[in-house]
Amino acid sequence: MRILSLSTLYPHANALNFGVFVERQMQAVAARGDVDLVMLNPIGLPPFPLSLHPRYRALRSLPQVEQRGGVTVLRPRFLLLPGIGGRFNAAAEARAVLPLARRLHAEAPFDLVDAQFFYPDGPAAIAVAKALGLPSSIKARGADIHHWGSAPGTAKQVLLAAQDATGLLAVSGGLAEDIADLGVPRSKITIHRTGLDRSVFYPRDKDQSRDALGLPQGVPVLACVGALIPRKGQRYAIETMPLLPDAILVLAGTGPDETALRQLASSLGVIDRVRFFGAVPHGDLPVVLSAADVFVLPTASEGLANAWVEALACGTPVVTTPIPGAQELLTDPAWGAFAVQDKLAIAIEVSKILEEPPARTKVQEGAAGFSWEANAAELVDYWRKLAGN
Repeated sequence: MRILSLSTLYPHANALNFGVFVERQMQAVAARGDVDLVMLNPIGLPPFPLSLHPRYRALRSLPQVEQRGGVTVLRPRFLLLPGIGGRFNAAAEARAVLPLARRLHAEAPFDLVDAQFFYPDGPAAIAVAKALGLPSSIKARGADIHHWGSAPGTAKQVLLAAQDATGLLAVSGGLAEDIADLGVPRSKITIHRTGLDRSVFYPRDKDQSRDALGLPQGVPVLACVGALIPRKGQRYAIETMPLLPDAILVLAGTGPDETALRQLASSLGVIDRVRFFGAVPHGDLPVVLSAADVFVLPTASEGLANAWVEALACGTPVVTTPIPGAQELLTDPAWGAFAVQDKLAIAIEVSKILEEPPARTKVQEGAAGFSWEANAAELVDYWRKLAGN
């Protein structure tokens, strides 16, 4: 079976954590040996003179063809118009991808066109699939539905793509219901949860992990992993710190919210207890998670966050918002608790865990069944059904 997959989020030399979960999934697919996978990672570049910005100069320097972990990654460029809400991105991506897809299809026919995010990859994949006369699939992961599925200028594109796709994937049942609420038959949506690299995510010695990170012993440590953007809710974790006077909060991630978060921590008098670790390589996250007593993610929306699963695999209980994906995952009190985006609510649940910490082995049970091998097997089986193989 030969698959053409599109994902604008995919790791590269300038952003090694960018869509790393997509890469891990596709590497597991390629390792099976029964799928000829061609991965397209379209790169959006603005017109001159914006293209001279260092960020875009770095993107232009990326190789257009690269082998990453057994996966062939091709990077066609499409025209990006920053600051206008992204409404033109899917059409621009499709225009850039289609000539390449036609050539590759002529050389060796594809069986299916796949999109790893609903926007902009979904509408682009549908356009390519229609042009080549192939079945298509789109995967929903969270923000691609919650944001682009309701944003002016893209909501209709998301709905039309969902309606036109041969099949749809969602990382949780709650996200599947959100897609159905847009006007798509629920029967068209298959649940395909995330994976986990068990050779990387397992508990490390807590004291050694803290020493490696320069964190003190004998005090509560909270960890929050994720992009520093409003949706992830790090501000609520920071607001909780005055209520947890001995605790340290570690933020692993980068993003446009960093300056505001630093200012908030300073204004609350807790800047000395909030550590901004920046972009932590994915393979180093288990040390951060193992150093923590509690993983805190006061997120506004997720499908099923990889970080939740990775924390559990490291034996670290989770406190997060009571959104559907989290409620599907955290079904045992030992695995974590729920708190709304409120400092007192978060402090109460964190304090409960700190007072009676569950055994690491018990917390790890929350990640049982997650692996990239299982994830890949389910995905390939789903593709075969759609393609009639």
